[in-house]
Amino acid sequence: MPEDRKQEPIRFNKPSLEGRELEYIRRSVEEGHTSASGPFGSLVRTLLTEEIGARDVLMTTSCTAALELAAMLLDFNPGDTVVVPSFTFTSTALAFAREGARIIFCDIEPQTLGIDPNHLASVMDGSVRAVVPVHYAGVAGDIGGLFDVLGSWPEVDVIEDNAHGLFGRWREKPLGSLGRFSTLSFHETKNFVCGEGGALLLNDPKDVDRSHLLYDKGTNRMAFLLGQVDKYSWREKGSSFGLADSLAAYLWAQLEQRDTIQGKRRTVWDRYFTLLHPLAEEVGFRLPIVPEDSRQAYHMFYVLLPDNATRNRVLDHMRSAGVNPTFHYVPLHSSEGGRKFAAKLNACPVSDDISGRLMRLPFYNNLSAAEADRVVTTFLEACGS
Repeated sequence: MPEDRKQEPIRFNKPSLEGRELEYIRRSVEEGHTSASGPFGSLVRTLLTEEIGARDVLMTTSCTAALELAAMLLDFNPGDTVVVPSFTFTSTALAFAREGARIIFCDIEPQTLGIDPNHLASVMDGSVRAVVPVHYAGVAGDIGGLFDVLGSWPEVDVIEDNAHGLFGRWREKPLGSLGRFSTLSFHETKNFVCGEGGALLLNDPKDVDRSHLLYDKGTNRMAFLLGQVDKYSWREKGSSFGLADSLAAYLWAQLEQRDTIQGKRRTVWDRYFTLLHPLAEEVGFRLPIVPEDSRQAYHMFYVLLPDNATRNRVLDHMRSAGVNPTFHYVPLHSSEGGRKFAAKLNACPVSDDISGRLMRLPFYNNLSAAEADRVVTTFLEACGS
């Protein structure tokens, strides 16, 4: 058997302990507050508020839950629509469809794979209540172009799906600070993890009080805890959105190591780029583009192959060699659910094209230099196979 076949497989993702995660979970249990809105959740909320400049932060069970809470706060009327990129995860659209909005799918621009301002301008109409840009791979897209378009629609809210982009920036502004709301993910595939978790960031002070009503199962519990009322009761719709404090304890330990984690991820990203960039044109693939006005969050590393058949062949070759890359989103406009909830059917040709050619390389905090080299070697061999 060839020597390389005896090597351990390289997984696509591998969550890791980076600090005091287990110690803090134990402390959470021993101190008797494992449910939501506990001391560790408070630490995380304070850090995120300070880092991003939000008016308030609500810790949620997932980024999906955070998007759902944002959708509830918008109070849709019949006929209201929300514009989302077609090249994104289901939750970006589903959260708004659940609250009764119809979805308008927008294409992405081919450089950063963010929402395309030109296509956005063509789909905007009087029904649109919100636009949801996604900072794909933790890189801000053409945000300036997006806000230029929305300058003609001042009543339309921006809700950032920032699942990939915590600690990324656009023109020195933190990603997550650019819209009325923004959402974060702490899923095991993200930079900072707790298994499953998320957050809703509130950037407009007028949303703070009502958001707590919805967050606390439709009750005015927060007013009670602040001593503003002598008891709390059911006031309106809501749900149980809160992140368990035992999970927040794990997350706090990760965020304490944020500089170390981001440094590790930058090292992996830079190694891939340094090794692959000189060969991209010769071999025939494209690497990620990070605009000069963006500071990326080092969430992932992807390559774009010439066509779908090549991408699939390279995927199969690498997997058979024990290296496990993966593809990414199937465009939502082409899905059964997308067609069901769409206000109108739009062609999104760039999304279709990118989806068929994009491949994500293994990427996680403690991917070693030797493992990164093996990924690159296997990828280049696959491209020539």
